[in-house]
Amino acid sequence: MAFIKDHHQPERLIYGAGTSIKEWQQWEELNQLPVCEVAKTFPAQQRVLIIAPHPDDEILGCAGLIQKLAKLKRKVVLVAITNGTMSHPNSSYYTSEKLNQIRPEESLQALNVLDLQIQIERIALNIMDGQISNKTELLYQALENITRSDDILISTYEKDGHPDHEAAGQVVKYFAQHHELSCYRVFIWTWHWAKPNHPSLNLEQCFKVELDLSEVDKKRQAIACFQSQCVADPSTHQAPILSTFTIERILQPYEVYCYG
Repeated sequence: MAFIKDHHQPERLIYGAGTSIKEWQQWEELNQLPVCEVAKTFPAQQRVLIIAPHPDDEILGCAGLIQKLAKLKRKVVLVAITNGTMSHPNSSYYTSEKLNQIRPEESLQALNVLDLQIQIERIALNIMDGQISNKTELLYQALENITRSDDILISTYEKDGHPDHEAAGQVVKYFAQHHELSCYRVFIWTWHWAKPNHPSLNLEQCFKVELDLSEVDKKRQAIACFQSQCVADPSTHQAPILSTFTIERILQPYEVYCYG
């Protein structure tokens, strides 16, 4: 499989506080995005594979959609590409060995908090965190092994700002195109690095999944399960990876997916 990488661009680096919630809320084009009819977009007979670069991305990106799919009794499979073991470099508290255990556990706790009333299968691919761009053929082959001919694939946006997110989105999009599968990629860190009207957003090829207050509240509770990402590292004093303003930006009453 000759996969051509779209190299990560400096303009999409994640640093600082990022774009404010207010800027996004005031952007009229975002407010006018078409609303996804979940029952029609995700038919009853098709599985939905949510392919997350790290444990927590399935919740940060798709917790609202997951709740809606569960209410419709859809079959959902969560594919964790990595176990997120490199989130705290140089930490003596959150070592890679400890993260290898607790981050998948946090993912399962978050799914339980969503109170889905359906069983979600979880598949761990155990690709090295931070190395997805170097393991694209391995990821592609893993998708060959687990994907059915009519599955619907969801991953992170291929210009999401995090190198692992971008590599995952690129491979999943490429795989879906070559197998003629429906594929959607969700904004997560895009809300941080991008600005309204940024050309990389491809908003003409996006829709939003609108969330009610209960779904947003459940998503908030689920995100809180990722304590390794939401609290400061006691050994290095590294600030939380998911800051308060990062979480609030993600907890808007919608999720945005690109389908182009």
